[in-house]
Amino acid sequence: MRCPVARAMSILGERWTILILREAFAGTTRFDAFERNLGIAPNILSARLSALVEHGVLERVPDGGRHAYRLTERGRDAFPLYLAIRDWGARHLSGPEGPPTVMLDTVTGEPVLAPAPRRADGSPILPEHVRILPGPGANEAVRRRFGTETANG
Repeated sequence: MRCPVARAMSILGERWTILILREAFAGTTRFDAFERNLGIAPNILSARLSALVEHGVLERVPDGGRHAYRLTERGRDAFPLYLAIRDWGARHLSGPEGPPTVMLDTVTGEPVLAPAPRRADGSPILPEHVRILPGPGANEAVRRRFGTETANG
């Protein structure tokens, strides 16, 4: 599996995973707090936390005779992904009264929004403005699908 989307989804695509990350981004670190906040069965939570540790998204650290789970750099790098999913859900799936929660920047007090794809000049990039080319890690199947021209020239 060479596609970066497929590889990321193999780690992050399971239903509970993004919700566990939501809790970690909100500061949850303890197993019992994840369990309580999510309403998840302990065996499922244990398996998901283990998988996130195995893939380097969370790290398991000693904490007063128990263990805590903390985001790694790889885990923190998933924050824009979480914001994009959250914003999409709030915009398209909330009832007429609006989303149940809002996220505010603790520095400015302004709403936190997912980063939108933009050009260097700040103008938006839409899906129809994107061309996919084989990258340096492309195999023959990727070159057949996306052409022989590479992103490096």
